[in-house]
Amino acid sequence: MENTQKPDPNPEGIREETKPRAPATQQTERQPQTAETDKQLDVETSEAEERKRHNLILLEAALYVAGRPLEVNELCSVLTTRSKRRTEQLLETLRAEYAARNTSMEILRLKDERYVMQIKAEFTPLVKRLVNRPLLSSGPLKTLSYIAYRQPVTSKRVIEVRGQHAYGHVKILKEMGLVATERNGRSIVLKTTDYFADYFGLTMDPATMKRDLKRIFGEALKDEPQH
Repeated sequence: MENTQKPDPNPEGIREETKPRAPATQQTERQPQTAETDKQLDVETSEAEERKRHNLILLEAALYVAGRPLEVNELCSVLTTRSKRRTEQLLETLRAEYAARNTSMEILRLKDERYVMQIKAEFTPLVKRLVNRPLLSSGPLKTLSYIAYRQPVTSKRVIEVRGQHAYGHVKILKEMGLVATERNGRSIVLKTTDYFADYFGLTMDPATMKRDLKRIFGEALKDEPQH
Protein backbone atom coordinates (compact mmCIF):
# COMPACT_ATOMS: atom_id res chain seq x y z
CA MET A 1 0.00 0.00 0.00
CA GLU A 2 1.10 3.47 -0.80
CA ASN A 3 1.73 5.81 2.07
CA THR A 4 -0.91 8.54 1.70
CA GLN A 5 0.25 10.55 4.71
CA LYS A 6 1.27 14.06 3.69
CA PRO A 7 4.77 15.15 4.55
CA ASP A 8 5.11 17.34 7.60
CA PRO A 9 5.92 20.85 6.34
CA ASN A 10 7.69 21.57 9.59
CA PRO A 11 9.55 18.38 10.39
CA GLU A 12 11.72 19.96 13.03
CA GLY A 13 8.74 21.30 14.94
CA ILE A 14 9.79 24.91 14.66
CA ARG A 15 6.86 27.26 15.14
CA GLU A 16 6.69 30.29 12.91
CA GLU A 17 6.55 33.57 14.74
CA THR A 18 3.59 35.71 13.93
CA LYS A 19 3.01 39.38 14.73
CA PRO A 20 0.77 39.78 17.74
CA ARG A 21 -2.63 41.04 16.87
CA ALA A 22 -4.01 44.03 18.65
CA PRO A 23 -6.85 43.14 20.95
CA ALA A 24 -10.17 43.64 19.31
CA THR A 25 -11.23 46.00 22.08
CA GLN A 26 -8.53 48.55 21.08
CA GLN A 27 -9.80 48.71 17.50
CA THR A 28 -13.39 49.10 18.52
CA GLU A 29 -12.61 51.77 21.11
CA ARG A 30 -10.86 54.16 18.69
CA GLN A 31 -13.98 55.35 16.93
CA PRO A 32 -15.88 56.32 20.12
CA GLN A 33 -12.78 58.17 21.39
CA THR A 34 -12.46 60.12 18.13
CA ALA A 35 -16.13 61.00 18.17
CA GLU A 36 -15.87 62.17 21.78
CA THR A 37 -12.86 64.35 20.91
CA ASP A 38 -14.67 65.92 17.96
CA LYS A 39 -17.66 66.58 20.15
CA GLN A 40 -15.47 68.29 22.76
CA LEU A 41 -13.85 70.45 20.07
CA ASP A 42 -17.27 71.48 18.78
CA VAL A 43 -18.33 72.47 22.28
CA GLU A 44 -15.15 74.52 22.84
CA THR A 45 -15.52 76.23 19.45
CA SER A 46 -19.14 77.07 20.19
CA GLU A 47 -18.23 78.50 23.60
CA ALA A 48 -15.45 80.61 22.08
CA GLU A 49 -17.86 82.01 19.49
CA GLU A 50 -20.40 82.79 22.21
CA ARG A 51 -17.76 84.64 24.25
CA LYS A 52 -16.68 86.60 21.19
CA ARG A 53 -20.25 87.57 20.34
CA HIS A 54 -20.89 88.55 23.96
CA ASN A 55 -17.80 90.79 23.97
CA LEU A 56 -18.85 92.41 20.70
CA ILE A 57 -22.25 93.17 22.21
CA LEU A 58 -20.58 94.70 25.29
CA LEU A 59 -18.40 96.95 23.14
CA GLU A 60 -21.39 97.99 21.06
CA ALA A 61 -23.35 98.87 24.21
CA ALA A 62 -20.43 100.85 25.66
CA LEU A 63 -19.96 102.92 22.51
CA TYR A 64 -23.68 103.55 22.25
CA VAL A 65 -24.31 104.62 25.83
CA ALA A 66 -21.16 106.79 26.03
CA GLY A 67 -22.20 109.03 23.15
CA ARG A 68 -18.58 110.14 22.80
CA PRO A 69 -15.24 108.69 21.65
CA LEU A 70 -13.82 106.10 24.04
CA GLU A 71 -10.18 105.18 24.49
CA VAL A 72 -9.14 101.55 23.99
CA ASN A 73 -8.14 101.37 27.66
CA GLU A 74 -11.66 102.37 28.68
CA LEU A 75 -13.09 99.64 26.47
CA CYS A 76 -10.61 97.13 27.92
CA SER A 77 -12.15 97.78 31.33
CA VAL A 78 -15.59 97.01 29.92
CA LEU A 79 -14.32 93.58 28.84
CA THR A 80 -12.34 93.18 32.09
CA THR A 81 -9.14 92.51 30.13
CA ARG A 82 -5.73 94.15 29.94
CA SER A 83 -5.15 93.08 26.35
CA LYS A 84 -5.39 96.16 24.13
CA ARG A 85 -4.54 94.02 21.10
CA ARG A 86 -7.45 91.65 21.72
CA THR A 87 -9.84 94.54 22.39
CA GLU A 88 -8.74 96.32 19.20
CA GLN A 89 -9.27 93.13 17.20
CA LEU A 90 -12.84 92.92 18.51
CA LEU A 91 -13.41 96.62 17.81
CA GLU A 92 -12.22 96.20 14.23
CA THR A 93 -14.58 93.24 13.81
CA LEU A 94 -17.45 95.33 15.13
CA ARG A 95 -16.46 98.27 12.93
CA ALA A 96 -16.42 96.01 9.86
CA GLU A 97 -19.86 94.64 10.75
CA TYR A 98 -21.28 98.16 10.94
CA ALA A 99 -19.60 99.13 7.67
CA ALA A 100 -21.28 96.17 5.98
CA ARG A 101 -24.72 97.24 7.19
CA ASN A 102 -26.88 99.65 5.24
CA THR A 103 -27.86 101.75 8.27
CA SER A 104 -27.48 105.31 9.52
CA MET A 105 -24.93 104.33 12.19
CA GLU A 106 -21.18 103.83 11.91
CA ILE A 107 -18.20 103.12 14.15
CA LEU A 108 -15.07 105.13 13.48
CA ARG A 109 -11.51 104.65 14.63
CA LEU A 110 -9.92 108.00 15.42
CA LYS A 111 -6.21 108.69 15.07
CA ASP A 112 -5.67 109.01 18.82
CA GLU A 113 -6.63 105.37 19.54
CA ARG A 114 -10.25 106.13 20.29
CA TYR A 115 -13.43 104.69 18.85
CA VAL A 116 -16.80 106.37 18.48
CA MET A 117 -20.26 105.29 17.41
CA GLN A 118 -22.12 108.03 15.58
CA ILE A 119 -24.68 108.84 12.93
CA LYS A 120 -23.30 108.99 9.40
CA ALA A 121 -22.61 112.54 8.27
CA GLU A 122 -25.31 112.54 5.60
CA PHE A 123 -28.02 111.90 8.21
CA THR A 124 -26.89 114.45 10.82
CA PRO A 125 -28.68 117.52 9.34
CA LEU A 126 -31.93 115.56 9.22
CA VAL A 127 -32.02 114.60 12.89
CA LYS A 128 -29.86 117.13 14.78
CA ARG A 129 -32.94 119.03 16.02
CA LEU A 130 -33.80 115.95 18.09
CA VAL A 131 -30.50 115.87 19.98
CA ASN A 132 -31.23 115.65 23.70
CA ARG A 133 -28.28 117.56 25.14
CA PRO A 134 -27.59 121.21 26.00
CA LEU A 135 -27.45 123.11 22.75
CA LEU A 136 -25.71 126.41 22.22
CA SER A 137 -27.51 129.38 20.78
CA SER A 138 -26.14 131.00 17.65
CA GLY A 139 -23.93 133.61 19.38
CA PRO A 140 -21.98 131.33 21.76
CA LEU A 141 -21.75 128.68 19.04
CA LYS A 142 -20.06 131.13 16.66
CA THR A 143 -17.67 132.26 19.38
CA LEU A 144 -16.87 128.64 20.20
CA SER A 145 -16.28 127.80 16.54
CA TYR A 146 -13.88 130.75 16.22
CA ILE A 147 -11.92 129.73 19.31
CA ALA A 148 -11.78 126.11 18.18
CA TYR A 149 -10.52 126.95 14.71
CA ARG A 150 -8.01 129.64 15.75
CA GLN A 151 -6.78 128.13 19.01
CA PRO A 152 -4.76 128.91 20.91
CA VAL A 153 -6.15 132.41 20.58
CA THR A 154 -6.03 135.32 22.98
CA SER A 155 -9.14 136.58 24.70
CA LYS A 156 -8.37 140.03 23.28
CA ARG A 157 -8.47 138.74 19.71
CA VAL A 158 -11.76 136.91 20.33
CA ILE A 159 -13.34 140.13 21.60
CA GLU A 160 -12.00 142.08 18.62
CA VAL A 161 -13.56 139.62 16.18
CA ARG A 162 -16.73 138.63 18.00
CA GLY A 163 -17.56 141.84 19.86
CA GLN A 164 -18.02 142.74 23.54
CA HIS A 165 -20.82 140.18 23.97
CA ALA A 166 -18.15 137.46 23.54
CA TYR A 167 -17.24 137.95 27.23
CA GLY A 168 -20.59 136.39 28.11
CA HIS A 169 -20.12 133.69 25.49
CA VAL A 170 -16.76 132.67 26.92
CA LYS A 171 -18.27 132.50 30.42
CA ILE A 172 -20.99 130.14 29.17
CA LEU A 173 -18.48 128.01 27.29
CA LYS A 174 -16.24 127.72 30.35
CA GLU A 175 -19.21 126.73 32.53
CA MET A 176 -20.08 124.00 30.04
CA GLY A 177 -16.50 122.76 30.09
CA LEU A 178 -16.00 123.37 26.37
CA VAL A 179 -13.33 126.08 26.71
CA ALA A 180 -10.40 126.56 29.08
CA THR A 181 -8.30 129.65 29.78
CA GLU A 182 -4.67 130.00 30.73
CA ARG A 183 -2.45 133.00 31.27
CA ASN A 184 0.47 133.65 28.95
CA GLY A 185 2.30 136.67 30.34
CA ARG A 186 -0.27 139.47 30.40
CA SER A 187 -2.54 137.75 27.90
CA ILE A 188 -5.33 135.26 28.54
CA VAL A 189 -5.30 132.44 26.02
CA LEU A 190 -8.39 130.44 25.10
CA LYS A 191 -8.51 126.89 23.78
CA THR A 192 -10.98 124.03 23.66
CA THR A 193 -10.99 121.12 26.10
CA ASP A 194 -10.97 117.37 25.60
CA TYR A 195 -14.67 117.46 26.47
CA PHE A 196 -15.25 119.78 23.51
CA ALA A 197 -13.84 117.12 21.17
CA ASP A 198 -15.98 114.43 22.81
CA TYR A 199 -19.07 116.66 22.75
CA PHE A 200 -18.87 117.12 18.99
CA GLY A 201 -17.32 113.72 18.22
CA LEU A 202 -14.03 115.19 17.01
CA THR A 203 -10.53 113.74 16.96
CA MET A 204 -7.80 115.44 18.96
CA ASP A 205 -5.56 115.65 15.90
CA PRO A 206 -5.40 119.40 15.04
CA ALA A 207 -5.41 119.02 11.24
CA THR A 208 -8.31 116.58 11.24
CA MET A 209 -10.19 118.68 13.79
CA LYS A 210 -9.96 121.81 11.64
CA ARG A 211 -11.27 119.94 8.63
CA ASP A 212 -14.18 118.60 10.67
CA LEU A 213 -14.86 122.02 12.18
CA LYS A 214 -15.31 123.46 8.69
CA ARG A 215 -17.85 120.76 7.97
CA ILE A 216 -19.73 121.26 11.26
CA PHE A 217 -19.66 125.03 11.73
CA GLY A 218 -19.39 126.21 8.14
CA GLU A 219 -19.96 129.95 7.79
CA ALA A 220 -19.49 130.54 11.52
CA LEU A 221 -15.75 130.14 11.02
CA LYS A 222 -15.38 133.27 8.93
CA ASP A 223 -13.02 135.71 10.56
CA GLU A 224 -15.47 138.61 10.62
CA PRO A 225 -16.63 140.87 13.46
CA GLN A 226 -20.29 140.71 14.34
CA HIS A 227 -22.19 144.02 14.10
